[in-house]
Amino acid sequence: MFPLRAIIAASVALGVHPNTLTLIGVLINVAAAWALGMDRFLLAGVIMIVANIFDFIDGKVAHLTNTVSRFGAFWDSTLDRFSDIALFLGLIYLYADLRRTDYVMIAALAMMFSIMTSYARARAESLIDKCKVGFMERPERIVLFMIGAFTDRMAAVLWVILVLSIVTVANRIHYTYLALNGKPMPTGGNPISRVFVHAFFWRDERATLYYDVWVIAILAFTWLTPPDWLRDPTASGIGLWGWLN
Repeated sequence: MFPLRAIIAASVALGVHPNTLTLIGVLINVAAAWALGMDRFLLAGVIMIVANIFDFIDGKVAHLTNTVSRFGAFWDSTLDRFSDIALFLGLIYLYADLRRTDYVMIAALAMMFSIMTSYARARAESLIDKCKVGFMERPERIVLFMIGAFTDRMAAVLWVILVLSIVTVANRIHYTYLALNGKPMPTGGNPISRVFVHAFFWRDERATLYYDVWVIAILAFTWLTPPDWLRDPTASGIGLWGWLN
C-alpha cells in the first residue's frame, strides 16, 4: 500500500481534484485499449494496472480533501463506462485486423452486456433501494482483462465476461421483478437447487466460500483455454471454428 499512499498524499499536497484523477485514469485506459488493438497484451496489462491506481485513489483523495459530491459519483460512474468501452473497442479492432469475425462478435456482445449490467443496476435502484446482485461486476471484469492480457488468454476471458454478464443482467432483472412485486427471493431447498440458486441468482459478497469457488473455476477455465483460439484460421488452419468444423 505504500506506493498508493504516496500517490494519494502527493495528490492531496498538490491540490489535484479527484475528478481530475478520474479523468486521468480514463485516458490511461484509452492507452491500454490502444495497446490491446496493437496486439501488445503485456504492455496493455501494465497500463491497466496504472489506470486502475487512479481509479482507486480518486475516492480516497475526495474523502481526504472533503470534496465528496454527488456529481463526483456521477462523473466517476460515467467515465468508468468510457473506460470499459475503450478496452472492448481495442479488442474489437484487434480481432477485425486478425480477420476473426467470430471474436469481433463475442467482444461486441461482451461489451453490450457489460454496459447493460451497469445500466440494469442503475435503473433498478431508481425503483428499489438496492440491486447489487450478480457476479460479473466491474472489478471482476477489470481483473479478468488484466489476467487475459498477462497470460495471453483473452479469448477465454471474453467468454467468461460474456456468459456471466448475461447471467448477471438476467439476475438483476429477476431480482428487481421480485422486489417490486413483493415476492420472496429464491433460496433453494435441496443441495442441487441451492447450487443452482447461488450460480444464477448471485447475492454472495466477495471473499466468501461460494465466491472463491467461482473464482477458482473461472481461473481454471481461463488457464486451460489454449491461446490457439485466436490464431488466424486462414494462416494456420487452427482456431475455434476450425476445431468445430
